[in-house]
Amino acid sequence: MAEKWTVSEVVELFALPFNDLVYRAQCVHRQHFDPNGVQLSTLISIKTGGCSEDCGYCSQSARHSTAVENQPMLDLGEVVAAAKLARENGATRFCMGAAWRGPKQRDLDSVAEMVRAVRDLGLETCATLGMLKDGQAEQLRDAGLDYYNHNIDTSRERYGEIISTRDYEDRLDTLAKVRNAGIHVCCGAIVGMGESREDRAELIAELANQDPQPESVPINSLVQVEGTPLYGSEPLDHLEFVRTIAAARITMPKSFVRLSAGRRQMNEATQALCFLAGANSMFYGEKLLTTGNPDVEKDKALLGKLGMHAL
Repeated sequence: MAEKWTVSEVVELFALPFNDLVYRAQCVHRQHFDPNGVQLSTLISIKTGGCSEDCGYCSQSARHSTAVENQPMLDLGEVVAAAKLARENGATRFCMGAAWRGPKQRDLDSVAEMVRAVRDLGLETCATLGMLKDGQAEQLRDAGLDYYNHNIDTSRERYGEIISTRDYEDRLDTLAKVRNAGIHVCCGAIVGMGESREDRAELIAELANQDPQPESVPINSLVQVEGTPLYGSEPLDHLEFVRTIAAARITMPKSFVRLSAGRRQMNEATQALCFLAGANSMFYGEKLLTTGNPDVEKDKALLGKLGMHAL
């Protein structure tokens, strides 16, 4: 069983001198991973827009006035073509996201077909489809799904300020269904939504105290989209983001910690500090669901400058 962390202990991590925190995270990282290896994942939106949830950060909510329109689900051929391109560009995991509160059975049947096709290409598969009902995780497992993403988003204390259409326990319930079905858990958070450092410490402790810990932990920096309630929020300081990565690495030593949304707003030096602080996975490709991401060639150049390689 992994070490249990109190919120106050994680707050103490955040408060360490920056050099000491990053050094400690790097030491933990080297105990468990190749320090110069990074796992590459590509994310595609298989169903964009029209979601009934009111997540304050999300451009795909039907409740927010954004430029994102409700679109039909991609067909199998489109998904397979995108997966082949991701594989050619070096990605080893292909993630499929859908803007749903949760999948209906007919939707799940289509996603299962996509999962089987992507697995046949030799890629790991991941899906993020919202909340799952009883039996749905097992259907995804039987189709060959490797990972299911369902983020806790923020601290338990602030959750109701960000989302009102579901509660924190709904998140944990879906995570339990995924884990009980034998699917790997991908669970992380979004920072830069106006939360305090203690809020960030609380969400890191919540993630770290899952038993077992998530195999994959995406840390997103809020990408502000005009028309969403969180548009205009004070951006998170980049060094505070690096501290969050370091705290995740120290508290979850065997998890893949992923640089996710927000990389386009980070310069190369900030991303390099994140890798030094223990990040060893990244979303790779030009788009994350509906927001931009550094393009493949730019990412390859950055990894080359750092002497890093794909796992």
